[in-house]
Amino acid sequence: MKEILSIATPEKPLPLVFDSPHSGTIYPEDFDYVCRFTDLQKAEDKFVDELFSCVPEYGGALLCANFPRSYIDVNRRIDDIDPVILADPWPFGKINPSSRSDAGIGLIRRLVRPGMPVYDHPLSVEDVAARIEKCYKPYHDALEKLINDAHYNFGQIWHVNCHSMPSASARPKQPIGFMGRLPCETDFVLGDRDGTSCDLEFTHAVRDFLKGLGYTVTINDPFKGVELVHRYSAPARGLHSLQIEINKALYMNEETNKKLGDFENLRLDIESLVGFCADYVQANLVDMAAD
Repeated sequence: MKEILSIATPEKPLPLVFDSPHSGTIYPEDFDYVCRFTDLQKAEDKFVDELFSCVPEYGGALLCANFPRSYIDVNRRIDDIDPVILADPWPFGKINPSSRSDAGIGLIRRLVRPGMPVYDHPLSVEDVAARIEKCYKPYHDALEKLINDAHYNFGQIWHVNCHSMPSASARPKQPIGFMGRLPCETDFVLGDRDGTSCDLEFTHAVRDFLKGLGYTVTINDPFKGVELVHRYSAPARGLHSLQIEINKALYMNEETNKKLGDFENLRLDIESLVGFCADYVQANLVDMAAD
């Protein structure tokens, strides 16, 4: 397999790190899937790495996975392994499958979509362990180093975890007993795990900036953030981690996986957002120095 991941760093760094864990499009030769390749492609966060490619120009580091999330998902706990997918019992400690594994979208994806298995056979323990060693651990090691180095040098770090979401999933959840109209799709969802992974001021500042550009934005609805924002956040220590989900319908045809004519307009708006984040970080570093 070619390069596992890519890292772009700036000449004059700020404590600002973006990562795109699900935009990888290089499919390993040992990925012995039986589902349609086009279905696997729809599981990608297509073009998200390209949308955020400007990050180093604004002082941030950008980490991207080159392997697909359907091969192994770095935004899951390392022990979120579905026992159904294993040919033999897991010998490397206890596994803790979550509701995501139950739904077929754990560390190793079992379903490409409901009713459509990725494989026609269980996977060997050796296969799963190899994916962890060659993809999962290097990605987390790289992200942890970027975040820890920035935190060491500046005392604070802002991490933005970048994703896209199918338009069908981009609806705020309907409260139990709600009898009104179904909520409309939202353009962006910001996830800070109910305020536990990021300072609310930053979350709200990003929300207000996107709304100022004319987009609809929700916070923690329907996505709160998963492993990557959970593992690398500690707001009380200046480690802020925010997930951002972009509605795919804004920039691509979800059936053909092709860019829409509006792609460039969204890319420019994302560049404006990156610039806003850089300015926010710079301003808050000045505030910290003056404390």
